[in-house]
Amino acid sequence: MPDQVEISHKELERDGFCQNPFFECLVAEVAEEHKSKEGFTVVGYALYFYTYSTWRGRSLYLEDLYVMPEFRGNGIGKGLLCKVAEVGRKKECVRLQLSVLDWNTPSRDFYAAKGAQDLTVSEGWHFIRFDGQNLDNLANEAPKD
Repeated sequence: MPDQVEISHKELERDGFCQNPFFECLVAEVAEEHKSKEGFTVVGYALYFYTYSTWRGRSLYLEDLYVMPEFRGNGIGKGLLCKVAEVGRKKECVRLQLSVLDWNTPSRDFYAAKGAQDLTVSEGWHFIRFDGQNLDNLANEAPKD
């Protein structure tokens, strides 16, 4: 969904490669002789950050898992997902959560095949968001110190 991207590489660099990063990222890289048609050796990534559950404790949220289409089906996505899980377990995270759009059946099937649960179906959880003017309105209603 490249038409919905609203940030530049500058924000990504600022937020991910600073003293206290907002996210961490793993990349999948191939040897120069296997580079993409466009000449890239980085062919996939997993972007994640830490969250906390008052019910369960330390958690990871996988924001993005992407593999270039020409490299899909070679285990790169599985490798990235497994490495994110490994990072989480080393930090004693009890769960890994993510969101998948309802139309993205291949991804939903991929995660399900690895043991993921669809909480929308099993527990009735809904993913809620405040952004833009609604986020501003909410912030403006905060109690004054």
